[in-house]
Amino acid sequence: MPTVELLFSAQPEHVRTARLVAAAVARRAGVDEAALDEVRLAVGEACSRAVGLHRSNGVEEPVRVMLTEEEKKFSIEVADEVPGNATGSSPDSGSDDAADDEGEMGLAVISGLVDDVEVIEGESGGVIRMSWPTASV
Repeated sequence: MPTVELLFSAQPEHVRTARLVAAAVARRAGVDEAALDEVRLAVGEACSRAVGLHRSNGVEEPVRVMLTEEEKKFSIEVADEVPGNATGSSPDSGSDDAADDEGEMGLAVISGLVDDVEVIEGESGGVIRMSWPTASV
């Protein structure tokens, strides 16, 4: 069960809020101060990607961010509602190469920032799952 669940409409101005919430919850969960910038940047990239997918594919559903504090790690999942799009494009959208490149670039940035990252695509949408170790209490 997520510690915090955030739903927001696919508007670019909401990405900043998601970043701030993620950093605050990560700090409280015990993520090292040095890693908080990585958390902010990775969440910003994942949320921006989801917002872009929703907007370019006409999806009205909200973007979902789930922040979970576990015993020795802090996890974030950013979920979109666009089916089958691990590279950043909808299979039915006929999107151009620029949109594909942007989605792939976002995933490359996230992979560079986060050691433990998983990208899942499915019939109901995609999920980017990221996690960071927490300090022992």
